[in-house]
Amino acid sequence: HHHFDHCIMILNSEGNNILKRLSPEQYEKLIHTLENAILSTDLALYFKKKSQFAELVHNHQFNWDDESHRDILRGMMMTACDVAAITKPWPIQFRTANLVASEFFEQGDRERNDLSLEPMAMMDRKKKDDLPKMQVGFIDAICISLYQVLAELQDGLTPLFDGCVANRASWQELANNPDSCQVCVPQTPIITSTVISDRTIPPPIEAWKSNDRITSKRKSRRCTIC
Repeated sequence: HHHFDHCIMILNSEGNNILKRLSPEQYEKLIHTLENAILSTDLALYFKKKSQFAELVHNHQFNWDDESHRDILRGMMMTACDVAAITKPWPIQFRTANLVASEFFEQGDRERNDLSLEPMAMMDRKKKDDLPKMQVGFIDAICISLYQVLAELQDGLTPLFDGCVANRASWQELANNPDSCQVCVPQTPIITSTVISDRTIPPPIEAWKSNDRITSKRKSRRCTIC
């Protein structure tokens, strides 16, 4: 409930109370909707709701006028947005995954060094070479079935499913052939004047593509991702 509690704290802060003109009934309904949407990203609830959602869609029983059906859809869209980087073009997906992994590894280092705890695999720097394999597992367990059902419900969401499938193939390629990333992965160092919380922002995609062309010329072969 941390994210929901933090949201309420922000809304109740001076200058942020955008809900103050709502009636008690409207406020209660909105807060209930907000809480359900945020809590839907919890994986325990996600898997339960996804099964319900998939059954409704596969059996052509989803009803846009049914509030409970819209609530389930809202929860699925929250998770779809939460993991949406998995649907982006490959250079963006690769860099995003590595930035997230770097943050996880930092947490794992603190758990091991400061708390004498053994971090879970996804936060264990010793297993950084397993990132492609872990990404494939993440896509299979969380992402691909979700985007597939969303695409079945609404054709306009098909590009999200297609992007997820394409990135899974790319991660599988890296898992099978670790050296492939030396050819197809952007090599441009992160150089920018923009700083947020002491972490720099990656350069524009154009910079990666430009560097890709230079890097590719230096290599004697190209991988199947390229």
